Amino acid sequence: MQVEAKAVPRHVAIVMDGNGRWAKARFMPRLIGHQRGVEAVRRVIRACNQAGVECLTLFAFSSENWKRPIEEVNGLMSLFMLVLERETAGLIRHQVRMRFIGDRSAFSSSLQEKITHVEQQTGHCKGMVLFIAANYGGRWDILQATQKIAAKVAKGELSAQQVTERDLDQEMSTFGLPEPDLFIRTGGEQRISNFLLWQLAYTELYFTDKLWPEFDEPALQDAFNAYAHRQRRFGMTSEQIQGPPGDSHA
Repeated sequence: MQVEAKAVPRHVAIVMDGNGRWAKARFMPRLIGHQRGVEAVRRVIRACNQAGVECLTLFAFSSENWKRPIEEVNGLMSLFMLVLERETAGLIRHQVRMRFIGDRSAFSSSLQEKITHVEQQTGHCKGMVLFIAANYGGRWDILQATQKIAAKVAKGELSAQQVTERDLDQEMSTFGLPEPDLFIRTGGEQRISNFLLWQLAYTELYFTDKLWPEFDEPALQDAFNAYAHRQRRFGMTSEQIQGPPGDSHA
């Protein structure tokens, strides 16, 4: 996928919605939709890597998804394990480093071991960083960061009055990442759904009616084109962003 440099976000975050509805529309089990969604994941990883995206974060399984029917949850866990086993070699070949964010403790010991193994196997890769948010929730992320800071205050390592946004940011699961430039949600819904609540403060939001299994390179190109036409002001005015008249660096 050829994208102008100015249209390429450093960090793209995606809520991959619509697998179940895609399958239902075709009178198929929901798990078939999730399996087809893996193909879309593969396409988007490849396209983002080729375009020069530095970080891609995919919302694979939220902390609320445990409420789904047990057979679907079990199927998703099996699919998760299978994908990790099958896709790691391709990630290494394309120099994609994989990391996971979220509470791993709810996963089986074998899945936890596989997650750790994949992180180690791809740890040397120098290309795009792929973050998989699994058993993740934005409120959980803020809560666990707050608990760590509270522990430091209790130990006397800092006072409550000394706590800054920087302190909280350092305890978030995404510390060290650039904040997302572009948030994409497929499936027609227009909400964040407890994803990266702290990190999305100034992110450009893009919603599409395409269901996730249908999301392909042209659809990603449309999202990047929309992003390229946004003016990111970060609380400033347009004039401040553009600079004074005649400023060649505006």
